[in-house]
Amino acid sequence: MTHPTTNSAPEKITTMTNEPNNKLSNALWRIYQRPERPVAWTQGGNLPWNDPDFSERMLREHLDQAHGAASRVEQERLLQIDWLWAKLDLQPGMHICDLTCGPGLYAVELARRGCIITGIDFAPAAITYARALAEQEGVADRCTFIEQDIRTVHLPAHEFDAVLLLYGQLAIFPKAEAEQLLAKSVELLKPGGAFAIELLNQNRVDKTDSRWWFTDHTGLWGDTPFLHLGERFWDDDAALSTERFYIIHLETNQMTEIHLCDQTYAISTMSNMMQQAGFATADAYPRWDGVPLYDADEWVVYVAQTGRG
Repeated sequence: MTHPTTNSAPEKITTMTNEPNNKLSNALWRIYQRPERPVAWTQGGNLPWNDPDFSERMLREHLDQAHGAASRVEQERLLQIDWLWAKLDLQPGMHICDLTCGPGLYAVELARRGCIITGIDFAPAAITYARALAEQEGVADRCTFIEQDIRTVHLPAHEFDAVLLLYGQLAIFPKAEAEQLLAKSVELLKPGGAFAIELLNQNRVDKTDSRWWFTDHTGLWGDTPFLHLGERFWDDDAALSTERFYIIHLETNQMTEIHLCDQTYAISTMSNMMQQAGFATADAYPRWDGVPLYDADEWVVYVAQTGRG
């Protein structure tokens, strides 16, 4: 989206453009000389969730009820929670671990229904908000929010009745790390515990290479004018989408480069991975089993269960 024109903006930009600036020149040469395709999982292959400024901007997107790009809007979240409550046979007093809990929008609602919640996320603004939301809703005594990477956080084994990993977050990790996280989830669960994970439907993922650009003065990439250049590449052999973003901050001419990888899984592959991780059963529900979400066709939710020993 091009940012709105104001009376002062054109004059300011003209002044900046006429100034010699090695930063801008270097940034443009970096773009010109970029590799034809990015190498998957370089730069971590992920967004800078734990950067304080980025996490504040991402929090705004989580809370924006005009779209569901970061967190689903409240009406859809409640429908999902109702479905999870029934499908996982959740009850008040149960212990639930919400991996990549974000600002606690699912976790706090489950605490309101009587569950004991542990939420993990390494975005500082999201965790701060989750704690404040739990206080506001009067459920802080039932909520523990931990600011840490879900791959390295240490939690007690066999502590939880259910573990959640929602909105495609497993896909931002390489397959080997995803396998480790599935095994970790098994370890966290009590015998007979339930695991729910939401992933993009591989058959619905955009598999075309594409490029786009836009300008704006506020948003995920900053709160001053910026130019965003984006590219998407599909690797059919790896079933992997890699996006490469160049963001030029126009007031400073600094450039940020971000690579974002999304590993996709066929339903049969993910079901096998769950069983290999130690789950006794694993069931897939395309389209969220009929829950009326605006993008339900894009998703598959899996429910797995540990053995009862």
